[in-house]
Amino acid sequence: MENLSFSKKAARFVLHWILLMVVWIAFTSSFATQELLVGAGVTALISILTISVFTCCELPVLCPKSIFYMFVFLFTFLFELVKSNIDVARRVLTPSLPINPGVVKFKTNLKTNFSRMVLANAITLTPGTLSLDVIDDTFYIHWIDVKTTDPEEVHKEIAEKFENILLKIF
Repeated sequence: MENLSFSKKAARFVLHWILLMVVWIAFTSSFATQELLVGAGVTALISILTISVFTCCELPVLCPKSIFYMFVFLFTFLFELVKSNIDVARRVLTPSLPINPGVVKFKTNLKTNFSRMVLANAITLTPGTLSLDVIDDTFYIHWIDVKTTDPEEVHKEIAEKFENILLKIF
């Protein structure tokens, strides 16, 4: 773990422990005393052993504003996912529809590697697009139906919806 003060390390541990306890309760579906005690012990041990692995972002990412925008991102992603699934299904079921596959690129305004990774995964998980590579601030995307090769237009078509929200989170 990076060189953090004891209070920051303790805050990360507590946050990690609470998140793991929520997962424990969700999986056990029980508030029985013995379940909670075992869960507290197991999740504390897991938190101690894995805290440096699973904490890549600073705690300010978990402020109420960021959490709100995480939900906005989730709903935006789900909407785009459904829209893209319908488009790809239409292309599969109607072979006469034209496709124009190709690789396009655009530059992102995201500053952190973690936020770029989230954007790359959102693009890849959306049918019809696949993140091939991210080099510094440039994304290379395989697109099932290339409408333009202008980087600004590509950015607007593929990434802008996600990126605008991610900029508010990170």
